Amino acid sequence: MNSEKLVPVIVDALEEIKAHDIDVINVSKITAMFGYIIIASADSTRQTKALANNVQEQVKAAGGKVYSMEGEQTGEWVLVDLGDVIVHIMLPAVREYYNLKALWSERN
Repeated sequence: MNSEKLVPVIVDALEEIKAHDIDVINVSKITAMFGYIIIASADSTRQTKALANNVQEQVKAAGGKVYSMEGEQTGEWVLVDLGDVIVHIMLPAVREYYNLKALWSERN
């Protein structure tokens, strides 16, 4: 499944479990490792885990592949690796501290 078809599936999965501040960043011009980074915020560690699980389920149901998931033990920052799309689901304080949006957006 290509990233153009995958991104809407991911965004829908995040919105379904009430993620907020969802940012989709096209990074294909600055790295060959992946095409998109999606960053979303959650209100609790329980919600980050639920969001990550829903993303996995919806991507698999759409025919995509999930390569790995990291951070589900603590739930403050969960990363879902979907190959050409990397999803970061973070608590607001963690998201503010690491500021991935600014890091990747400044490079565009």
